[in-house]
Amino acid sequence: MTLSLTVSDEVRALAPGFTHVAVEAHGLVNGPSTDAGAALLDDAARRLAVRLDGRAPHEDPHMAAWREAYTAFGSKPSRTRNSAEALAKRALAGAGLPRINVLVDVYNAISVAHLIPVGGEDIDRIQGGMRLVRATGDEDFVTVAGGEEVVEHPDAGEVVWRDDAGVTCRRWNWRQGPRTRLTEETTSGIFLLESMAPMPVAEVEAAAAELAELLQKFSPGARITVRSPAS
Repeated sequence: MTLSLTVSDEVRALAPGFTHVAVEAHGLVNGPSTDAGAALLDDAARRLAVRLDGRAPHEDPHMAAWREAYTAFGSKPSRTRNSAEALAKRALAGAGLPRINVLVDVYNAISVAHLIPVGGEDIDRIQGGMRLVRATGDEDFVTVAGGEEVVEHPDAGEVVWRDDAGVTCRRWNWRQGPRTRLTEETTSGIFLLESMAPMPVAEVEAAAAELAELLQKFSPGARITVRSPAS
């Protein structure tokens, strides 16, 4: 069964240069981070350094376009960075990239290497389809603060991913909620690669193909589909 993904007209009007490619995978095997996953992350940091060639992540044209989009819906991009920029900063810092679990490490490596926001959601935890919309401000976003579950609400007009139960990711791809994240029990996942012009669509497709190949490598026998770019 293919998970439904839709982008609202309001989001398209806000960012006409937006495109996303989805990689849907079933029969995945997840687990704790491995040496192979760590090597992928280290290699991604090296690829990023070559791509940036001494520039800061926010100076990259693709990251600059994301900052413009964040500003357009009222978010301060220097405080709430898109996920790719935030990971890139960590990759270039002394501590490097975090190790989470096999699946998250794989998609984080793709995000850093290509400087593209990539997110992963557990399909079995999603209720209904996923929609990229501008929030009313009444939606629930369940997260954790101080070890306790808390319910937040997005700002009115904020761009969010949501399903029938509430918001799954705030400020486009800034903060994912724990409800749908990939855990070591995950067997089915949807991976979203999100881009803005001027990044060529072909580059997003290449990143999606690389992600699909890695998922197949780490989960032999998984059923993986790369879904056509959607603008």
